[in-house]
Amino acid sequence: MKLFRFRGGVHPAEQKTTRQLPIRPLPLPTRLYLPLQMHIGAPAVPVVGVGDQVLKGQLLARAPSAVSAPVHASTSGVIEAIDEFTAPHPSGLPVRTIVLRSDGEDRWSESVVPIDPFRLSPTEIAQRVGEAGIVGMGGAAFPAAVKLQLGDRNRIHTLIINGGECEPYLTCDDRLMQERPEAVIDGVRLMLRALQCQRALIAVEANKPEAQQALRRACKELSEVQVIEVPSRYPMGSEKQMIQTVTGLEVPAGKLAAEIGVMVHNVATSYAVYQALRHGRPLISRIVTVSGGALREPTNLEVPLGTLVEELIKHCGGFKETPARQLLGGPMMGTALPHQQVPIVKGSNGVLALSAAETGLAPHAQPCIRCGRCAQACPIGLLPMELASRARHGKLDAALDLGLLDCIGCGSCSYTCPAAIPLTQYFNFAKGELARQREEQQKGERTRALAQARQLRLEREAEAKRLAAAKRKAEREAKKRAEAAAQQEKV
Repeated sequence: MKLFRFRGGVHPAEQKTTRQLPIRPLPLPTRLYLPLQMHIGAPAVPVVGVGDQVLKGQLLARAPSAVSAPVHASTSGVIEAIDEFTAPHPSGLPVRTIVLRSDGEDRWSESVVPIDPFRLSPTEIAQRVGEAGIVGMGGAAFPAAVKLQLGDRNRIHTLIINGGECEPYLTCDDRLMQERPEAVIDGVRLMLRALQCQRALIAVEANKPEAQQALRRACKELSEVQVIEVPSRYPMGSEKQMIQTVTGLEVPAGKLAAEIGVMVHNVATSYAVYQALRHGRPLISRIVTVSGGALREPTNLEVPLGTLVEELIKHCGGFKETPARQLLGGPMMGTALPHQQVPIVKGSNGVLALSAAETGLAPHAQPCIRCGRCAQACPIGLLPMELASRARHGKLDAALDLGLLDCIGCGSCSYTCPAAIPLTQYFNFAKGELARQREEQQKGERTRALAQARQLRLEREAEAKRLAAAKRKAEREAKKRAEAAAQQEKV
């Protein structure tokens, strides 16, 4: 089929040395650390307490709203604590976390039962996906059920399954497509039913021929599912760039892909949907690429959610040299690890331990030479040098006018900058500062609303007291008049 080209993009060295290494199960850790917020949206609310005995797949925390996701037990054991623990974020700040001590038995909950999902209605499919705690597995971690329900309000004509995996080093999706293609295809069919859509395109980059062949064999009897090859160019795995490449359509700024009739889900999300609907299993594990030049034995592991990064490193033989940088995710969009006491969550697709040779000596940023390479590389068509200048000087409104919120944070501009200016970091800082300002504004508005409500309440109470006092006075005067009249009658 005809493909289209998105603007910009870069070609970083692939470094996919784990491409031919099969997925291996990680031995069950003694303790699992399950953050209550492994997704975009409101944190989950615990439904268990310290000391409770739980089974594998059992609900530990419910979703408090539609834009949220529940948390389930990755194994059987005892709830040891519900406390603050380091979040998988470069800040290293703590978040509320359920600590589960494994009993070593790995017993499934009786509520986990297989069903025939094709007997379910589209609404029921989306509901079960939400109950299973499935989120976008490509890294965004947006609740998948919310996206599947968009088919009720928008006519979706194309479902795109993202098998791009354009980040260097990462091969977890590649191995999933090679080893479990039938399950991926089954998940695609179920999402088609939920969206009431007639066509699915599985887009796989050209550097994954084995995955393409495996998927084509698995769907050769299905007319509604097609596997297509897309060019290997970063950031092909980004939603907007994938849509533009496959359909030629552009998602307008500030709009959702569903509004132009397209939906994108990751291949790992499709596999999670298959697991949830075919076998009744919630999202409690994921495949993670563990790689990097500082690691002894890079590989792909199937990891229970809540496992600490240090457990993965230890299973891979530890370090053969001191890593120059440790990342959660890929080298382009991943986040720096504050330390190894950080849990694997639903959006964690990679753990990288990069050597000094791979990272090189980080050069000091130099003044911008106005070469324009960052603008040429930007897949959104922004002007990174102008955005960075405004962000650096605190001119956030001006940065917004230049499209700050349209930036997808892919890092292509930083990668190409000959002056080594940390452009993406400036944008992330500006976005964080805007979020802080919005939060403070909302807090101020809530405070004003509470103050106004208090003032109205005090006024109502004062008015009620005045009326009550007037009523008592009237009653006293009426009583006095009645007594005077009675006295007059006696006289």
